[in-house]
Amino acid sequence: MPIDVQIAVTPAGRPQPLSEFLAAVTQGVLEAPAVIAVPVEAADAAPSGGAADLDGYLGAAAAMVTACAEMTGRAGEVAASVAGLGSGASRVVFLGVGDRSPAALRKAGAALARQVPAGRAAVVTVVLDEADEGRQAFTEGLLLGSYRYSLKSADPAGSGPTQISLLVAGPTDRAQAVVDRAVTVAGAVALARDLSNTPSSVKSPAWLAAEAVSLADRHSLRSRVWTDADLVSGGFGGLLGVGSGSVRPPRLIELSYEPPGWDRHVVLVGKGITFDSGGLSLKPNDNMKLMKTDMAGGAAVIAVMSALTALGVPTRVTGLVAAAENMPSGSALRVGDVITHYGGRTVEVLNTDAEGRLVLADALAYADQVLDPDVLVDIATLTGAARVALGSVMAAMYATQDALAADLLAAGTASGDRLWRMPLAGEYRDGLESSVADLANVAHGAGRAGSIDAALFLREFAGERPWAHLDIAGAARAPADDGEISKGATGFGTRLLLHWLSAGARVSQPA
Repeated sequence: MPIDVQIAVTPAGRPQPLSEFLAAVTQGVLEAPAVIAVPVEAADAAPSGGAADLDGYLGAAAAMVTACAEMTGRAGEVAASVAGLGSGASRVVFLGVGDRSPAALRKAGAALARQVPAGRAAVVTVVLDEADEGRQAFTEGLLLGSYRYSLKSADPAGSGPTQISLLVAGPTDRAQAVVDRAVTVAGAVALARDLSNTPSSVKSPAWLAAEAVSLADRHSLRSRVWTDADLVSGGFGGLLGVGSGSVRPPRLIELSYEPPGWDRHVVLVGKGITFDSGGLSLKPNDNMKLMKTDMAGGAAVIAVMSALTALGVPTRVTGLVAAAENMPSGSALRVGDVITHYGGRTVEVLNTDAEGRLVLADALAYADQVLDPDVLVDIATLTGAARVALGSVMAAMYATQDALAADLLAAGTASGDRLWRMPLAGEYRDGLESSVADLANVAHGAGRAGSIDAALFLREFAGERPWAHLDIAGAARAPADDGEISKGATGFGTRLLLHWLSAGARVSQPA
């Protein structure tokens, strides 16, 4: 990450209050930081977090500065002043923290990250009196708000990481553990963003598989990759069909995490379309511009798997990424073709641009029939209909079990990756009937509920076990910076799944 976050302590090892820090800077013991951040709450719009200790270093009292700036304390709001510290000076950022909820603190952390010059240092009092949940949220916001992806030849990224010291109350070991957890989670999100933002000229299915294997080696995971020959012998007709138009063949990636004493097994399945032209059902040019991120679900699965060991997740987790490139050519899948998926079910292809569900179907069927998990969750940039329904703030969720849906919804709210449960309307299933195959990959007729139809298609391959489908087509990409979200790939789903898995991935068994 471009920001290094640490807990500020005294030489004696106890938390360092702002007054001591300011005195040490004034005496020349410490260097003046580029930024000192002070919280302003929405409740009274008054600065807190030891702000009064700054009064002697400012041109006016801290409370007068925020009053003059007409601050409301809204999360992410910023007003600035300057403090003279001995022979140096620091910019003082009065930072709105709203109601100090985790969501507000994430937004405040992200706003602060954009105020600190790259490669410089900052001191933050904003989490001085926060509980663990708030400290983690604020730290995640700091790290995620600072994310940038650039391949520019002259990128002004600074000479090194930005150093941010948090002044906290209470035991420093516990506070540091919370910060370390936030660093792990945010690092996983950044990994998902990096994988998704990588240009498709680089990001072939084989490249994605190699990256996953490398990460597995570094994070104590087992890995297996099915080559195109393995997919043929295994009967993965969906992956082979979608990838048939590209000179870069498909891959199925499997990552395995087995902690000691695990008592339940979760399989995560991610869509890994490394570029989606639409195939012979070709997309318009504008619709292709974001299609390097059509593997954002697969990126989230890889990122989640990379963090499980560091977080000590108690659940056994297997991650599957169905990776293919959907391209038009003389060998591409045609409209009207019938493919045979893993396990033998046949599908008539009525639209080659509805390819994500075809590769996911293979992976879900394999997971159901071979891996025998307690619960299945898939995540995919699957339908434009989900984006139309819910925009870019939250993702659509479908689930076959109320308890599973409730736990995922709660994890989404707590983590910042928000979900909205959608109906698995069984009466729509008839639209997927085919006269020549077991089912069609898109529904017949106009005016259909496209996201529901796609979920119903996937349900056919998930078996009878608890299953949830996350359609992240809108939430996986952002047109601009917004709170902890940075422009481009968002890494959506990574925080959500890590939060859920860390809690033990509770799954109530049917009566």
